[in-house]
Amino acid sequence: MKRFDGYIHGINLGGWLSQCVHTKEHYDFFIKESDIENIKSWGLDHIRVPVDYELVERGAGDYIEEGFQYIQNAIDWAGKNGLNMVLDLHKTAGFSFDFGEAESGFFENEKYQERFYLLWEEFAKRFGKYSDRLSFELLNEVTEKEYCDTWNRVSRTCIERIRAIAPDIKILIGGYYNNAVESLKDLAEPYDENIIYNFHCYEPLIFTHQGAHWIPTMDTEFRMPFDVTYRQYKENAKKYLTGFTLDLSKYNEDDVIGIEVFKDLLNEAVRVASERNVPLYCGEFGVINLASPEDSLKWFKMICQCFDELGIGRATWSYKQMDFGLIDDHMSSVRQDILKIM
Repeated sequence: MKRFDGYIHGINLGGWLSQCVHTKEHYDFFIKESDIENIKSWGLDHIRVPVDYELVERGAGDYIEEGFQYIQNAIDWAGKNGLNMVLDLHKTAGFSFDFGEAESGFFENEKYQERFYLLWEEFAKRFGKYSDRLSFELLNEVTEKEYCDTWNRVSRTCIERIRAIAPDIKILIGGYYNNAVESLKDLAEPYDENIIYNFHCYEPLIFTHQGAHWIPTMDTEFRMPFDVTYRQYKENAKKYLTGFTLDLSKYNEDDVIGIEVFKDLLNEAVRVASERNVPLYCGEFGVINLASPEDSLKWFKMICQCFDELGIGRATWSYKQMDFGLIDDHMSSVRQDILKIM
């Protein structure tokens, strides 16, 4: 399988230009150049920068110059520190992975889709020249499987329009179920040699999102350790999760969870990527700060061992706050151990 060189060990800057209160005060103080210097000191090679359309748009083609400057700052700070960068459109007009954002209609409305194309053309005009150290991620976490065919069409059109401006920039694309590995097989064939297949991995979700307040069926008081049996994982998932969940039926219910669950999951991603000769990238992975730091480290050790063995680039979620912050006090006892492997 082809490697996504330069994007092997990274971290997300979640909550800075996306999933935030969109004010100048927040943009100016949440992330500073010193944070990028800190990330460089950890030995990482890239950052992933999620952005919401509100940062740069008032309406279709009506752009906010100051918003683009924050993206330019991130590109400049990364370049100064020898880091590559993924520019991720985390929310577009009419769609967000977060239903609480009350964005809808993107997959049904051609006006929203045209607005999406125009924004990516603007990004390409402004930032396509940095193709040696910048990559574009078209849209974060398509949710429903029913959007698959529309998303393949929309993403293809968007790539074509970007290519007319930035012919060689790397473009990342993921699929339904919030960039699940399962969706990779249903992505359109890569448009050209500069396409990257992108997935996210928080499996098993019942562990990494234990107590998560944004999951409607989750008990916010629920906690579980990492080293429990597959039976306990299945019972807890059935109780607190609905919809798409990881299939654990093939494992012995009495066995304690092991690295095989990660190997099997990631081998499926590698199979698809290898068949299509496309690099593979995990744009998000991490553990909620309600899990114990020691259990979080166990999870990181297993999944990162698999990433390394398979040559998969990745970016952990997330640098600070956002319920997953690596520099937050909660992770202080294991941070250095995680930095050695992530």
